[in-house]
Amino acid sequence: MRNRMRRVKLPGMRTALDAPVDGLDDRERVVVANVREHGWFGIHVREDAAGPGFSFTLGFWLNAGHPDLVLFSLRHEVAQEVFWDLFRKAKRGERLPVGRRIEGVFGGRPAYAFRVAGRHYEDFLGWSRWFYRGDDFPCLQIVWPDRDGRFPWEEGFDTDFLDDQPDLSERGWAQEIVG
Repeated sequence: MRNRMRRVKLPGMRTALDAPVDGLDDRERVVVANVREHGWFGIHVREDAAGPGFSFTLGFWLNAGHPDLVLFSLRHEVAQEVFWDLFRKAKRGERLPVGRRIEGVFGGRPAYAFRVAGRHYEDFLGWSRWFYRGDDFPCLQIVWPDRDGRFPWEEGFDTDFLDDQPDLSERGWAQEIVG
């Protein structure tokens, strides 16, 4: 017997898990099955002419009460490891501090988490919008530093990485930093 993930359904929240299975296509059934089994699912979008590759989650909000996540320009395997680590922490009640430096997100490397502005949902979170039946879910962008530990808004950031992480925050990362 499979160990099914217990849902922490928020009042009134309807998701793709509520849809009749026969009304879903093959890809949608895979997503739903993974969320039921593991609690979340990761989507990975390849780099193209429009911009860098990125990865995002769906199911964190429903099953851990934690905003879903998006990050850019990391290999699929690395993104999955980061997401799994953060999902386990979220299930234990640990929350990412928004706008503050976070140690150890990428092994020994720091990161920041910023709220994704709603105007970016359509361009970057299509599957999440499908899953949650709209835009009524929070999402955080995880921002990583360059090789020297500098972030895109800091002086000396390696400009080779400047286009690898578009800023999805409302006012700009530097304006969103707390403290």
